[in-house]
Amino acid sequence: MKLFTICFILFTNCCFAQQWQVEVGGGVSGYNGDLSRAAVNFKTLGPSFCANLKYMLPNNFLVLRGGISYGKIQGNDKDNKDPNLVSRNLNFKSNILEGSLIMEVNLVDPTVYDGLPYLFAGVGVFHFNPYTYDHNNTKILLQRLGTEGQGLSEYPNRLMYSRVKVCIPFGLGWKFQLNDKVEFIYELGFRYTNTDYLDDVSSTYADPQVLLAKRGAEAAELAFRGSGSSAGIAGHIRGNPDSKDWYYMTGIKVCFKFGKIFSYNQ
Repeated sequence: MKLFTICFILFTNCCFAQQWQVEVGGGVSGYNGDLSRAAVNFKTLGPSFCANLKYMLPNNFLVLRGGISYGKIQGNDKDNKDPNLVSRNLNFKSNILEGSLIMEVNLVDPTVYDGLPYLFAGVGVFHFNPYTYDHNNTKILLQRLGTEGQGLSEYPNRLMYSRVKVCIPFGLGWKFQLNDKVEFIYELGFRYTNTDYLDDVSSTYADPQVLLAKRGAEAAELAFRGSGSSAGIAGHIRGNPDSKDWYYMTGIKVCFKFGKIFSYNQ
């Protein structure tokens, strides 16, 4: 019984007596991939939002957070400077829904400084679903079409890609403590992904006749949207399979601190 009492005291003092926080925020999200070669392209930006539950560890330098984020990304060949990419004439949009578990590292002691920088890294899982609009301005989901021959016997090495993938979030930010209960945060976060299909573009053109026969006119039309005939396009470069796609989110957050959830008075 004495051992149980001692363990309970240590547990409540070390764990439950620490600070819990809730933060919400909004900003913008962007993308880097085959339809946007620039590191940061303002024309790919869309809105983003997040909500997180955070737990500050006893040393005050480490903060564990888990939460969800939403962002909208897009890309359009018309915004590229390379005339070859402009003539390719592809475009897409996608909503991103992400769940993540992240560790923040405060670079200075938050009990001493009201403003402080921090770094963060973690792991996440996200859902995406690229779409575009056809010549009738009808919204078309691209993954199911297999625009590069995914899932066809003619292209056995091209599998249908999953719309749920793992990402590695990392970045930096700045916290400003308004008072003991509220702080404002600016954060810039990048997501390395294990997919090259955020934009539905990765490798080479599939044979338009094969797509037409097995996936229909819609797939053939949206796989090749350049001017002129698609004859002879099969096997030509459509994207870069050696470079994975990225997305990023940046914005302002407000963090509310709840202090001790439980306390134990000795």
